[in-house]
Amino acid sequence: MIVSFDEVRRAAFRALDAGGAAPGIDDECGWACAWLEACGYPGLKMLGEALDETPREERRPSFTVDPIGIDLRNVSCVFMAPTLVDLAKARGRIFLRNVRHGLYLLPFSVRADTGIGCPVDPAFAIGGEREKNPYAEKLALAAETGITVEDVAWAKVYAYSRAILVPESEESRMKGAGAGLRDND
Repeated sequence: MIVSFDEVRRAAFRALDAGGAAPGIDDECGWACAWLEACGYPGLKMLGEALDETPREERRPSFTVDPIGIDLRNVSCVFMAPTLVDLAKARGRIFLRNVRHGLYLLPFSVRADTGIGCPVDPAFAIGGEREKNPYAEKLALAAETGITVEDVAWAKVYAYSRAILVPESEESRMKGAGAGLRDND
């Protein structure tokens, strides 16, 4: 199935929002899911696994930095990747233990040009010289042609995303659900 970058981003955002992810994390990791899919990584599959396997009360994780680094306690990076990359930018390189879905760190690390001390460190420097971002062409192609996604993974995340919607009724429209009647609604 071929979908647009924005369709993947919106479905992932809604799935995370409905699944209890922290505000901001839902939007950022929705973008990361689309970025991963556009670059050939299984963003939708990892998101579906994270929603299936992470208890709702663990979807807004906290962590502490100890002398060895950060123990993520096998909570999926889907629920904390932007926070971890922000921490790496502030503190310098960090080391992560017990990482699940670590690929979710990659889009943020690339965007921030930050190294994360885990197996998905996207250092582009070879021999001291900066290399071209290897993902730019993939993202440009995805913008032009769409993203080929795995049907099962798409269906799972899309089903999760539907949980945020309310049934159409006169009452729901009166409370603000649905599309507006003017462009500025």
